[in-house]
Amino acid sequence: MDEIDRNLLKALQQNAQMTAQELSETLNLSASQAGRRRQRLEDQGYIHAYAARLDPARIGLHVQAFMQVQMESQSPESARSFLRLVKLRSEITSVWTLTGNSDYLMRVYCSDLGALNVLIHEVLLPHPSVARVQSQIVLDQVKQDAPLPTDHG
Repeated sequence: MDEIDRNLLKALQQNAQMTAQELSETLNLSASQAGRRRQRLEDQGYIHAYAARLDPARIGLHVQAFMQVQMESQSPESARSFLRLVKLRSEITSVWTLTGNSDYLMRVYCSDLGALNVLIHEVLLPHPSVARVQSQIVLDQVKQDAPLPTDHG
């Protein structure tokens, strides 16, 4: 990956709908060169997908929270069972495994506090693998999810 590829990735993170012509102007390449580079980066797995970023509040998701989950058991079957549950819940948008006291960190979006309460008390806590759930409700997101840095050589 060279500097042109990094600049191409940076441009696409800002606007994934850029045409080959628009990329060529940004990168100072021909449209065909820009298109070939884009295709190569897609084929090599640098670009996983193109997606629209939605405004959560405009679609009725007024509560964003982060939840730390501590597991009762560390067995592989317990983890698989928990992750099956997590994958079925559309309000859970991201899940990370962690070091430290919690096993998982999850980002969730819910319509209101009642829906968050249901998720915690009727879905997560009753799961036999879950020992503890700690939630932090987001008051304001002061920096939006930013593009990944591409200039680290």
